Amino acid sequence: MLTIYHNKRCSKSREGVCFLENLNKPFETIHYLEKTLTYIELETIIKKLKIKPIELIRVKEKDWIENFKGKTLTDKEIIEALIQFPKLIERPIVINGDKAVIARPTELIKSIL
Repeated sequence: MLTIYHNKRCSKSREGVCFLENLNKPFETIHYLEKTLTYIELETIIKKLKIKPIELIRVKEKDWIENFKGKTLTDKEIIEALIQFPKLIERPIVINGDKAVIARPTELIKSIL
């Protein structure tokens, strides 16, 4: 089953949901700002994305700039920052089994179907 990690206030994230709805396949929506992701969940997502934790950070977000910009952080510290400040998570993330993509642009979802 497809899963989308969604922020309903983000236009790109809403586009991702619309894309999935148009596929007419079941999918799960996780509102990660309402339900905080665990360390293990984030670590698993990052592994499926095949990226480094820093690549999941929205570095232009106020929370990043005020709290972390210019600091050297370990991967563990970056994941902990994502837990503390979930708005920092790049979105939308779409997962299909062991494949995942940050759907920016939305068409990247096709690559994991």
